[in-house]
Amino acid sequence: MIVQAASEIAQDFGPEYWREKDRKHTFPENFWKALVGAGFVGIIIPESYGGGDMKMLEMILAMETLTSESCGLAGTWFLCLTSVFGGLSILKHGDEKQKERYLPKIVKGMEFCLALTEPDAGSNTLNTKTSAVEEGGEYVINGQKTFISGADRAKGMVLVTRTTPLEKASMRTLGLSLFLVDLPNPAIEVNPIEKHGINYSKTCDIYINNLKVPKENMLGEKDKGWYHILDTLNPERMSFSAAAGGIGILAIRKAVEHAKQRNVFGTPIGSHQAIQFPLAEAKAKIEAARLLNYKAAWRYGEEQPCGAEANMAKIAAVEAGIQAVYHAMQTLGGYGYAVEYDVERWWREINLIRLAPVTHQMALAFVGEHVLGLPKSY
Repeated sequence: MIVQAASEIAQDFGPEYWREKDRKHTFPENFWKALVGAGFVGIIIPESYGGGDMKMLEMILAMETLTSESCGLAGTWFLCLTSVFGGLSILKHGDEKQKERYLPKIVKGMEFCLALTEPDAGSNTLNTKTSAVEEGGEYVINGQKTFISGADRAKGMVLVTRTTPLEKASMRTLGLSLFLVDLPNPAIEVNPIEKHGINYSKTCDIYINNLKVPKENMLGEKDKGWYHILDTLNPERMSFSAAAGGIGILAIRKAVEHAKQRNVFGTPIGSHQAIQFPLAEAKAKIEAARLLNYKAAWRYGEEQPCGAEANMAKIAAVEAGIQAVYHAMQTLGGYGYAVEYDVERWWREINLIRLAPVTHQMALAFVGEHVLGLPKSY
């Protein structure tokens, strides 16, 4: 049912739609309204707050279908920003007042963003410098964030801050706290960053100057934000694994279609093993990565540890997806470089997934240390 519903939406927003949005740098309003109307934005939110009352596996199926059917990274991107960053974070760690305030609005399309990354705190989240100082019944927050996607439109933000200086924390993993912030706010300056792709959604620098937030806006426990944010970061990795595999499938489908039709020297180019084998290998690897990602999502839904599966799925999906798009471009030849054939856009999109939401190398480091039991490498 989920796959069918997502597929029907995707049919209304084909590659030409995203080609135009990317070229004009315009937000896909109609697509967002379709996601909200179909209930996908609230799929993991309980029925008591107006949501679909499903789990992460169902979310992954929706993302994967939207991505692979026609939408590319957009099929995952917007659901991750609002449903995972906003909905899942609040569902996992919000108090009842916070859930009642935000979750019904998210189901109806309230956009969210996650303000985590800083210029000196990318992969090293514990180096966060944005400070939240308690003054009376509120916190005063100052700092800078970068690469915050959707911040220009979001009406809500999960803001990662440091409430105890790193040098004073009893453990390195203590001292971070999360806050819910309503946007726009005059104390927050948002500046879009010009970027290589995904130009239908803006990614921004954020400057925070004496932002005052009530104490009741703290999400979860004080100083335990690192542990809370993991419940968001692992699903984020699953989401982008679904995107990588979906983009790969999309590119393979385009390549196969072209390879059947394109005749050179009297025979379709798809009859040559040099064309067939790389695409076949990428397809096999994508299918394996999908299964591992399903396992990660299922474990998350069952409240079982899933960090190993989430990181390994991302490693496998990104490598397979990049292989798929690369060989799709080779299959199309010069057409693969032409905007009207969309492969070049998928190439720009999938290369982001190797960098974010965690770099390929950091995912490998996690597996090396926490799965293989090797010494910490960084």
